[in-house]
Amino acid sequence: MTALDPPAVLRAALERPGRETSDYDLNPGTVLPAGRVLRPAAVLVPLTVGPHGYEVILTKRSSRLKHHPGQIAFPGGKVDDTDAGPVEAALREAREEIGLPAGSVDILGTWSAHETVTGFLMTPVFGIVRDDFRPIPEAGEVDEVFSVPLGHVADPARFRIEGRLWRGQFRRYYVVPYGPYYIWGATARILRALADRMAA
Repeated sequence: MTALDPPAVLRAALERPGRETSDYDLNPGTVLPAGRVLRPAAVLVPLTVGPHGYEVILTKRSSRLKHHPGQIAFPGGKVDDTDAGPVEAALREAREEIGLPAGSVDILGTWSAHETVTGFLMTPVFGIVRDDFRPIPEAGEVDEVFSVPLGHVADPARFRIEGRLWRGQFRRYYVVPYGPYYIWGATARILRALADRMAA
């Protein structure tokens, strides 16, 4: 990644063609039910300038949540009827979960929605955090807000494939550990897609 204009490099990566992602693309034998109803959702992939250059802001979900407790995730959630679309939903959720003002984010672009095993059709929204930002974790949803150097998650060699039994079937997925943080599932899959496009 060039030191001259990282946002331009990221925009170019987002515009490069690449295959769509889902929680099933490492599990090609999965048979999905016809007529399944997916709930629209959106996540913000926020990038900011930190001690290691550009960094990706991530959250550790509250261990008290019913769904995905303690997992590493982008700020985000379901698209409400009052949202104009996935971009507005991602910005709203980021404001609610980590206190990020929508006006401080320059949107770089979006990708095709990512189908999750939990029945969501999740649109990744990429943005640069323009102003100095001090996160305020929402106590009921977020245990921690932290950043990972973009150089770490932009390196395909940092990723590996693991697997576990889930609902009686063996499921494979990407992981990209960073220090004490075990980044996996849809979050790691989206970061792996970004790494592949940046390396192209």
